[in-house]
Amino acid sequence: MNQPRYKIVFDGQLMPEASLEMVKTNLARLFKSDLARIDSLFSGTPVALKRDLGEGEAEQYLNALQKAGAKVRKELDQAASLSLVPTEAETEQAVDAATPHMTCPKCGHEQAKASECSACGIIIEKYLARQAQLAEAAPAPAPVAAAASPYAPPQANVAEQLPQYSELKVLGVSGRIGRVRYLGWLMAMTLCFIPIMLIGTGIAAMSSTLAMLALGIVSIAAVVIGIFIGVQRLHDIGWSGWLLLVHLIPVVGSVFALLMLIIPGTQGVNRYGPPPPPNSTAVKVLAWLFLLVPVTGIVAAIAIPQYQGYVERAAEYQEQ
Repeated sequence: MNQPRYKIVFDGQLMPEASLEMVKTNLARLFKSDLARIDSLFSGTPVALKRDLGEGEAEQYLNALQKAGAKVRKELDQAASLSLVPTEAETEQAVDAATPHMTCPKCGHEQAKASECSACGIIIEKYLARQAQLAEAAPAPAPVAAAASPYAPPQANVAEQLPQYSELKVLGVSGRIGRVRYLGWLMAMTLCFIPIMLIGTGIAAMSSTLAMLALGIVSIAAVVIGIFIGVQRLHDIGWSGWLLLVHLIPVVGSVFALLMLIIPGTQGVNRYGPPPPPNSTAVKVLAWLFLLVPVTGIVAAIAIPQYQGYVERAAEYQEQ
């Protein structure tokens, strides 16, 4: 007795929470076709995307297409025992999948229908099964024919929907910032406090008491903002913000500050939230300025005494 054969039928319906554009894009990628031909599948008329399939093959195609967002179903193929050649109408609607020819889902090579691609050498069924396994990380679709039951477990998605990137907030300890933004923000803070310090110098000429008070307020503000920025940098690494207290330990604090500049952040979401957004051009420029300041200071500390010695020797030579 022959084994039953199945076909995969699609009538334009989508899986729950799947958008039309996303499903069209996924089907175009799976069938290696253009979007114009994919649009014909969403006319509301049932279309046989694949015919003459064994039960195992039908399940593989069913899972792969449902993961792509298409609400397909498996039906018995009554015509499989009569003819393996699809009709003209089915050929126009099945987007190459129901034709005697096939397109390799990996390299896009067109050839006669076979289990192996003659161009790249992959086994078609194994490749599709592997793609279905990779798509298992996506939320499982609801059963197509599942009847509503008062005893069924709840199907609502209660997982927290996190944004793609974390929100940037200088005045706060929540969120994450990377190494480049950490340097850029420190440099921006330094540039903001320079004019404040100049104003404090002018105040000192009038009243030393007011100057000490202003210096204390500015110092406290700088420390608080530095703590906010440092905690967000530690969050990006995946560490607790309390580790910022390590800076109070002599020698160890200096090494820890260097580690904060070297260790990259966690890829993707960690317990402190989603990753920071990409760095802007201004952040990159400020980060480079922060790195150039100590280098410039070191060069100046070496070059200025050498230049002064040269000037003194030149003056002595002229006096002789």
